[in-house]
Amino acid sequence: MNLSKVLFGFFVLLAATLNFGFFIGDLEVTAHHNPVELFAALVVSLIVTVMKLGERTQRGAVILAASLVADLQLIIAATAWAYYDTTGASGISGAEMATVVSLSGGALVANLVSVVLLVIETATFDRR
Repeated sequence: MNLSKVLFGFFVLLAATLNFGFFIGDLEVTAHHNPVELFAALVVSLIVTVMKLGERTQRGAVILAASLVADLQLIIAATAWAYYDTTGASGISGAEMATVVSLSGGALVANLVSVVLLVIETATFDRR
């Protein structure tokens, strides 16, 4: 068993599940979406990206691209939340929260692409 592959798989799945945990819930209800969970999803997604740097296979490059997309979406979502929260008189509105959650949904799709590619890579692994 290769420890680096186990850790990479762990972090890819953790990024997807944290993002899903943030994403799930009523789109416009702020109480359904925890900012700590969004931050954790962003940090784990950045870890996955760093772990995939230097990959030389085509599949690895696509996983890296998906990780970069997830990072960008989550960074924009976190930035939007911070902006909306500090500029609004009564905090973040339902429409603003829907924007943050939608950005997180885009990152979730990118995370799912990474998970699917990881499963394909694992299933096609040839033991020599």
